[in-house]
Amino acid sequence: MILLPGLRNSSSVEVALAEIFIFARSKQARAFQTQTCSTTTGVYVRSGQECAALNETEANQDLSLVNDYLEHWNTPPYRRYGFHHLHQIVRYACSFRSSRVLTLKSASEPAIAKLTSVRDLTGHPAFSAFVVLRGNELLHEQYASDFAANQPHSIMSITKTFTHLMVGACVDRGLIDVEKTVADYLPEIGSGYAGARIQDVLDMNIVNEYLEDYADSSTMALAHNTAMGWRLPSPGQTDICNRDFLRTIKSAGLANSSGLVNYKSANTDVLAWIVERVSKKSLQAMLLEIVEAAGLEHTFYMSTDRAGVPNTNGGGCMTARDLARYGLIFARKGQGISKETVGSHQLMEATRQCTGPTFAPPDNYIHYGNQLKTNGQWIGHSGWGGQLLMVNPDNATVVVFFSVLENESASDDSYSRAIVEMTQELINM
Repeated sequence: MILLPGLRNSSSVEVALAEIFIFARSKQARAFQTQTCSTTTGVYVRSGQECAALNETEANQDLSLVNDYLEHWNTPPYRRYGFHHLHQIVRYACSFRSSRVLTLKSASEPAIAKLTSVRDLTGHPAFSAFVVLRGNELLHEQYASDFAANQPHSIMSITKTFTHLMVGACVDRGLIDVEKTVADYLPEIGSGYAGARIQDVLDMNIVNEYLEDYADSSTMALAHNTAMGWRLPSPGQTDICNRDFLRTIKSAGLANSSGLVNYKSANTDVLAWIVERVSKKSLQAMLLEIVEAAGLEHTFYMSTDRAGVPNTNGGGCMTARDLARYGLIFARKGQGISKETVGSHQLMEATRQCTGPTFAPPDNYIHYGNQLKTNGQWIGHSGWGGQLLMVNPDNATVVVFFSVLENESASDDSYSRAIVEMTQELINM
């Protein structure tokens, strides 16, 4: 509906309109025969016997829930578009660009394209992008027909690796002691984290009520999306900021006795909150420093909550080449493009010692530690829906793989395992 320009301040308006065309979301025009309607606040049109206000609204359909489960953008028919455009869909976001760009030199390696695993995964309907670097040499890149080299893609939980870097910097400066508890730094936190040791939060090694099972419509991780600005609040609920949400998480006992990773994206946001408090520097300022140290070419997007706090658990969106450039920070063992220290080389190497919990068999050779995954050689992280960043610091190889699973839960263990196996093959070529 349209309030006609210049009539907002009219004390009394009487306008006859012969016909108004209103374009709906389907982009189909509807014609309404109208009659005159007077008002002291604006122009109204009459369709039939009803007088409809021109400022009618509806819920944003992209962010609305479908069947009380997933956001519309995240449902299988729309998820691929959603992952390719999440930086434009979320309610709140910030963005950063680097003043200097790391040059990548073309050094094509034909053997990569001939690997059966590469042919299978790049031929899969879910595939979006694939990049392999060795140092600053571009060995291979490949894109789906509906995705471009300069197009940002959601990296989901690969975003957690930024928190690894920020925590590492604080540990090296003596600002964070990983043996202390969360409450030592955040006394206002709820029982879900108060007594948890920082190292256990880093390692996804605690128990609380926050669950992350995307096959379950009631999982708390989906409720987290509301605080992150990825979905609208349910009817009757108000907007809530991420840290208010984190304070609500409860636990009757934090010890994880399973020996297995107990994956919780909320852990990452708690850690980032601690980083911001002890460093007395905003997360946005720290993210900009990392972007510049990586020498990214294109814009790095980060979704935020309503207060502008970055969603460090999974809000990043960037191009495949830029994620590979970022991965070189780990390949250079904590150095940026100007040889500045980024994160902590000591914490990176501690991660490769595999002291954190393991994933369930047959993936029990992979450990989770300090917001990274590792098998003792490579370090990296996966992202929900089909993304992977893997880095081998021993030969400075970085592999990036983007894809979008379009089943209901956006999860497939065998598919994710195939990506890891292909990438492990590549980093040892």
